[in-house]
Amino acid sequence: MEGIRLEINGKKHVVDVSPYKPLRDVLRYDVGLTGTKESCDSGVCGVCTVLLGDKAVKSCLIPVGKMVGESITTIEGLSEEGEFSVLQQSFIDCFASQCGYCIPGFIMAATSLLVENSDPTVQEIREGLSGNLCRCTGYVKIIDAVKQAAIKEA
Repeated sequence: MEGIRLEINGKKHVVDVSPYKPLRDVLRYDVGLTGTKESCDSGVCGVCTVLLGDKAVKSCLIPVGKMVGESITTIEGLSEEGEFSVLQQSFIDCFASQCGYCIPGFIMAATSLLVENSDPTVQEIREGLSGNLCRCTGYVKIIDAVKQAAIKEA
């Protein structure tokens, strides 16, 4: 087996895995990017959200064999030279995290939203984050963080 060639966070990787293995598992266990979390295995909770190009997707639902030629970004790929992105820093500033388990998925979904719509309304933020579940923090502070990031990036 030759290996599956992937571009993750701007770097080339070759993984020797089944093409049917979920992308989430490859990211976590084969590449070592543990910010992409594991939970429901059915695309419902959003903790495994990554970006394909600029689009947020649930990586537990995607076989890695379909990722050849795609640009994959994980939560680890958002920071530059050790500095958090504006959105990541907004989550910190707005206290939008308690346990933190769901936050990478929310940040990835919000990143996709802000690329598509740099000035979203609260309703648009809610819609953009739908499919991501939080059981600790609640959604008010998460929405505040996305609003703050949109203002700072404007």
